[in-house]
Amino acid sequence: MNHATEMMNHLWPVILYLTLLVGLIGLMLGAPYFLGSRRDARATHQPYESGIVSVGSAQYRVPIPFYLFAIFFVIFDLEAVFLFAWAISIKEVGWAGYFEALVFITILLAGLVYLWRLGALDWRTARQKQDLARIKQPR
Repeated sequence: MNHATEMMNHLWPVILYLTLLVGLIGLMLGAPYFLGSRRDARATHQPYESGIVSVGSAQYRVPIPFYLFAIFFVIFDLEAVFLFAWAISIKEVGWAGYFEALVFITILLAGLVYLWRLGALDWRTARQKQDLARIKQPR
């Protein structure tokens, strides 16, 4: 057997697979065009999300505490991913990795305490804060 014949014997499954793959993609993209309906109703171009017809504009203001809370969640959630990776490799990193993780967790806790003391995690409105202060006042 020569080299070209041997190479074709190894390549024909790949060529067949790619041909079938391109054919399947073409079928999946072309079938809706031929099988789909052609009518264009009045509600076709209106936004519709999860069974709720939208009312009003999609442009509305979200309070800043929501954004801050979301950013803090992403930051602390990402740090948890680092800790999971550390937990998986704990045998390989040994005591040095343990102390590094301890420093990492200490920095995270310091950041959390700082945000807590700053009031960044407080969702109360100004009126709720006034009501709380009035309740806490000694009589």
